[in-house]
Amino acid sequence: MRRLSSVDAGFDAALAQLLAFESAQDPQIDAAVAAILADVKARGDAAVLEYTQRFDRLSATTLGELEIPKTELDAALKSLPASQRDALAAAAVRVRSFHEKQSIKSNTYIDDAGNELGQQITPLDRAGIYVPGGKAAYPSTVLMNATPAKVAGVGEIIMVVPTPGGEKNALVLAAASLAGVDRVFTIGGAQAVGALAYGTQTIGQVDKIVGPGNAYVAAAKRRVFGVVGIDMVAGPSEILVVCDGNTDPDWIAMDLFSQAEHDEMAQSILLCPDAAYLDKVAASIERQIETMPRKAIIRASLDGRGALIQVRNLDEACAMVNRIAPEHLELSVENARALLPKIRHAGAIFMGKYSSEALGDYCAGPNHVLPTSRTARFSSPLGVYDFQKRSSIINVSREGAITLGAIAAELARGEGLPAHAASAEYRVPK
Repeated sequence: MRRLSSVDAGFDAALAQLLAFESAQDPQIDAAVAAILADVKARGDAAVLEYTQRFDRLSATTLGELEIPKTELDAALKSLPASQRDALAAAAVRVRSFHEKQSIKSNTYIDDAGNELGQQITPLDRAGIYVPGGKAAYPSTVLMNATPAKVAGVGEIIMVVPTPGGEKNALVLAAASLAGVDRVFTIGGAQAVGALAYGTQTIGQVDKIVGPGNAYVAAAKRRVFGVVGIDMVAGPSEILVVCDGNTDPDWIAMDLFSQAEHDEMAQSILLCPDAAYLDKVAASIERQIETMPRKAIIRASLDGRGALIQVRNLDEACAMVNRIAPEHLELSVENARALLPKIRHAGAIFMGKYSSEALGDYCAGPNHVLPTSRTARFSSPLGVYDFQKRSSIINVSREGAITLGAIAAELARGEGLPAHAASAEYRVPK
């Protein structure tokens, strides 16, 4: 794992190289996805079935056969060991409780001319949730994507999850039951994104698609954006830890592992002003990595995109945080509250040494769908507001028509739009 120091010559270039991530779409993947989406748009159910038979080795003859009935979702929840069921239920309650505090309400006000102005908040009619399947099992993804949609009042939530070879995961189905997902289909890949985006004979077109997936899913979401909304096209997982040297180095090493184990392109970075402490974390990494079942992935991630960085002080660390704009930020310091006002760009901020990022992934409450690849500079975690729309309300009074009409007409003529001017002036008494 590389070591850097902010006082070294060439540090800025080294940091830029560390943060660089090529997110350009693979032309071959993009071409394959474009063909799949066009086929699904043209042939609907038949195309989705053919791709599902080819890629997931399922032998259904109708798309309806690939829908999991609610009774099966409920049965999956009941079948879980009590400890798993209780943990899933506790996480669901916490996630819902947090998101219930996010709701934006409709509101209006009356200005001094008697005009009523404001906004009306309405939920999306239908949302689609993509959940990775097969060997992967992400019940937390179900909760984090479905819960804010449910709280927002979305009329119907459709979940798609691939089941290669018919392999279903009980935890994922149980999470769908708990979160109140309306329909679940065992389809995946670009064909599932196409089905949600365009609609088929069996699956209704959604208004927005959320949830993670592989490169084909990401490419498909890029292509259908504009036909439907999407949450984001996420890059590899990231964690940035700022530590003052007072946290057990074994804790910090494991926090870095928690993101590195996702995949080889995940990024784990530690900022600390204490060189001796960085040595202790490096030693802990070498000792603990041998105990990790996913040690090959962790080592590849840490070697390729990880770093231990010595900074001059915690103020410089905060400035570096804003430059990196991480998905997950741990402020593992004695007084995290003092640093918080200095942080402008981060997806989620974990305050103090007891706030491990892993808690945010599962059960703290805030959403774990977060901006990656420095997009925290301009975007936010998934939330209730992502499943709501704002419609402006403009109710003009007789007096307002006179005063506003004169202003609008003057500006319209300045823009060379006489019909606009006339429309505004028609309401003004001669």
